[in-house]
Amino acid sequence: MSVPAGAPAVLLSAVAAAGPDLAWAVGEEARSGSTSGRPVARTWDGAAWQATDVSHLAFAGSIRNVAAAPAGAAGAIAAWAVAYDRAGADHLLAWDGATWREHDFPGRGESGAELWSVAVAPDGTVRVSGTRDGASRVLRSDDAAGTRWSWSPPLPTDDGSVPSLWNVHVDRAGATWVSGDVVVARYDDRSWLVLPRLAGLRLSVTDLLPVAPDDIWLTGHDYGVGGPPGKPPGVVLRHYDGTAWSDVAAPFTVGSLGAIAPDAAGRPAVIAGWDFWDGTSAHYLRWDGAAWTSERGPVAAQGTTPVMSALAPIPGTAGFWSAGTTAQSPFPPAQARIERYG
Repeated sequence: MSVPAGAPAVLLSAVAAAGPDLAWAVGEEARSGSTSGRPVARTWDGAAWQATDVSHLAFAGSIRNVAAAPAGAAGAIAAWAVAYDRAGADHLLAWDGATWREHDFPGRGESGAELWSVAVAPDGTVRVSGTRDGASRVLRSDDAAGTRWSWSPPLPTDDGSVPSLWNVHVDRAGATWVSGDVVVARYDDRSWLVLPRLAGLRLSVTDLLPVAPDDIWLTGHDYGVGGPPGKPPGVVLRHYDGTAWSDVAAPFTVGSLGAIAPDAAGRPAVIAGWDFWDGTSAHYLRWDGAAWTSERGPVAAQGTTPVMSALAPIPGTAGFWSAGTTAQSPFPPAQARIERYG
């Protein structure tokens, strides 16, 4: 699907949809490897993806994540995003109907106050995973308009570490789930429950889907021990049954799984991935109720490799938006890529 070009390299890191006629994709452009570029955003208007002017966001970095409010949430802001500022001050952004605007939160402008990911609960209240005062925490709004905010108590860790909570989700009961590269935990607005530590030598967890306390899925990749420069990672797909984590066989094993999305009932539906051995198209996994089956996206232009890092259900449809970039490594001439799946 055609997406307005940005200044290479472009990486879309997150996508969210309010319905068939409104969706958002965010990330960064002018990136150079590990050096961040500047924020980039795109908006779906029901007919095409349009460039969103975010030049007023006068910071270098990226918009890390985006989440849409559910339909019918009274007084809710339509969408929220969190952004990384290379200067050290992270940002909370709210959709004003035309672009993204700064929104206040406790800790704004403080050194060490980081915002990693954002989710919106069924009632329209907002959850943000982050860090403050030297601890991993969840920032919660008390209302759908985001007028009052509070931070959770610190996430407890056995070794005193401060894990970066890359992912946050709200389950259908309203509890908040977070994950980093070794930790998965639930916060129910009263206390924390930390699940068994994730095993892996060089594990990166890309996404989490909490269906129920005894039915949790996570995706990612693991580089394992050593290896030559350019060694590809191995696919990680795991399931938690209420007692322990187990590895789940995927249709391909070398590459990465970038995101997992639920169906309208909150059950596992689709995973987006990058297959190292066949990068001509995105590799999707579809849950058939018993196993993950393989499906492929549209064939990409010659010389490009779709690497899809984000998925979002499209409310009111059976489809999903998938977003990412067109290269294995974040260097020019990589451009944004968005696909409609299903």
